[in-house]
Amino acid sequence: MKKIFVPIFALAAILLMSQTSAKNKTTVTPTQPKLVVGIVVDQMRFDYIYRFWNKYSANGIKRLVNEGYFCRNTNFNYMPTFTGPGHASIFTGTTPAVHGIISNNWYDRSAGKEVYCAQDQTVNGVGSTAEEGRRSPARMLTSTVCDQLRLSSIKKSRTFGIALKDRGAILPAGHTANGAFWYDGASGNWITSSYYMSQLPAWVNTFNAKKLPQTYLAQTWNTLLPIEQYTESLPDDNPYEGLFKGETKPVFPHDLAKLQDANGKLGLIRSTPWGNTLTAEFAKALIEGEQLGKTAFTDMLTLSFSSPDYVGHMYGPQSIEAEDTYLRFDQDLANFLTFLDTYLGKNNVLVFLTADHGAVEVPQYLKDNKIPAGYFDERILSDSLKKVLTRTYGDSLLLSYSNDQIFLDRKTIAAKKLNKPEIERFVADYCMKFEGVAATMTATDLNANQYDMRPKREVQNGYNFQRSGDVCVILKPSWFGEWDRKTGTTHGAPWSYDTHVPLLWYGWKVQHGSTDVPVNIPDIAPTLSLMLNIQYPSGCTGQPIMGITK
Repeated sequence: MKKIFVPIFALAAILLMSQTSAKNKTTVTPTQPKLVVGIVVDQMRFDYIYRFWNKYSANGIKRLVNEGYFCRNTNFNYMPTFTGPGHASIFTGTTPAVHGIISNNWYDRSAGKEVYCAQDQTVNGVGSTAEEGRRSPARMLTSTVCDQLRLSSIKKSRTFGIALKDRGAILPAGHTANGAFWYDGASGNWITSSYYMSQLPAWVNTFNAKKLPQTYLAQTWNTLLPIEQYTESLPDDNPYEGLFKGETKPVFPHDLAKLQDANGKLGLIRSTPWGNTLTAEFAKALIEGEQLGKTAFTDMLTLSFSSPDYVGHMYGPQSIEAEDTYLRFDQDLANFLTFLDTYLGKNNVLVFLTADHGAVEVPQYLKDNKIPAGYFDERILSDSLKKVLTRTYGDSLLLSYSNDQIFLDRKTIAAKKLNKPEIERFVADYCMKFEGVAATMTATDLNANQYDMRPKREVQNGYNFQRSGDVCVILKPSWFGEWDRKTGTTHGAPWSYDTHVPLLWYGWKVQHGSTDVPVNIPDIAPTLSLMLNIQYPSGCTGQPIMGITK
């Protein structure tokens, strides 16, 4: 029998080629992702990434940072920094000046009253008969990246939005979404509206039948870790935190079962970490129920976690409650990413995570530490302004003061043949007399000039000439516009604590790295559009972010 000898170097070469071939087989990246997941964390400040870093798990936020691409200098470039405008700007690639969602609520001149950003009286709730079901994206004036994905595939791509807050689900998913689902605190169910469908899908009914909110709220909210380990936060009992009704101190443990009746019943889950858990579990059910990512066309899910905003408003950024919420959210995120690994695989899913706004430190806490801050009482300015306008022009001429904007009675001004720019300037100068006001801008100013510096640039980018007021008021840094409470936090300002947020990319074609180059929130949608080879959203003013993909 003839023996065959293979030189050792040849054998090594064959083995190396075999290993390389096997490796390439397992890491093949498709030309398009099967699923895009856009995650928005409501009220996530940039510093939360690093402040709680040592307590995060390996597979949640740390995984996105260590394996993904981190745009560390990402900012909102407009005001007001609220939930509605934030979600709309992320997915439309533009600012309120163009997409028209100028706030969560605003004064509507034609209606003569305040309107809500997702309100639509032409539709009905599906899964609920409550007013909260009458919602749609009709007030948003431009398309979203989800709309463009649908249009590019002749609607073969499927898009959905999820959030506890209806606006957090509806606005990102856009006008052509297959569905948007939000939480009904009265029933503890996920609902939608007739804008999308006539009845809830079977998988939604199955999920609602599990009654997870009842299960989560039957427990006591204690800290995930021993409370003495929460060294990144203030002591548990401090004067800067709000209270659940029925509690005398803002301290752990919080007996959720006992607190339900006085705090919105099943709606209480919004103000606990389990609002995030419920949202993540519903997202998994939607992906499996709709079989997202299982066709030849890219699908997209917009996923907003609302609970950090509720917790932050009540307790503030330095609270143990806020820290515990983020540590638990990190676990929910890790579980969700693991689910995506199993369901489709990392190379088939493109994920980005950002926030809709940040939050200010509790002003009283800053004042107690000798840092300039304060509380601004809009009622005093509004009442005083009515009186001085009446004395000067014979009429108060004030229709509304909302979202740091003054709406003047344009019809009366025209009927009396008064000089509108002169009245705007009079009001703007008068407002400057009040403590806490940093600057004012008139509609005439905004129409005649182009501003490049903060904060006037942010005001202009947030100003829609058909919907916004006639005079804009800018409060000084760390001044709180909600005069009626001295605990917890808020947001809406053009300053860095409200505008600077995380932006992380992960998965399909994303290289590991980071950049400190300035990025604006409206840059997300055109970046995603280029990655997916689709048209930019219709009102897009952002620019693509370079360096994310391999």
